[in-house]
Amino acid sequence: MQITRTARAVLNGGVLALLLCAGAHHASAEPVKSAPSPIYGVTIPDGYRQWQMIAPAEEAAPLDELRVVLGNPAAIKAIQNSTLPFPDGTILVKLAYKRKQSAEFETATVPGQPTTVQIMVKDSRRYAATGGWGFGRFINGQPADLAQHQTCFACHAAHVKDRDYVFTRFAP
Repeated sequence: MQITRTARAVLNGGVLALLLCAGAHHASAEPVKSAPSPIYGVTIPDGYRQWQMIAPAEEAAPLDELRVVLGNPAAIKAIQNSTLPFPDGTILVKLAYKRKQSAEFETATVPGQPTTVQIMVKDSRRYAATGGWGFGRFINGQPADLAQHQTCFACHAAHVKDRDYVFTRFAP
């Protein structure tokens, strides 16, 4: 992911902490164990909120979202060492929020309403047909519909096949 001007402002303005904390109502709305995603059977991993941040991002219109990608220890090690392909056991979690202007700091964009929790799980045997990755997209802790999950791999294959199907790059 490329860091945009707004994402830099988020980083420079110290608002990133708000992005990580604002998801607290994400967690409270999610059940302890999510139902598995269609097609892939991916669930929301336990303890993901304590994982390290890999990078923030901004999604332009029509989504107008702020996003932050977290990684489990296997993901962090692979990203830091530029390891491709990612090893089995890698898990990436993307938290997405509607953008809104900060009430306290008028030039800052902060997270608004949470939209999705998106997950990628690397298991080269289980997900051999999709480049070794399983996908999950959750809204209010519940998996999105089949149609949304049918778009995951095609999008990653079209844009980042040469990066082991991963858009995210470690933020400097």
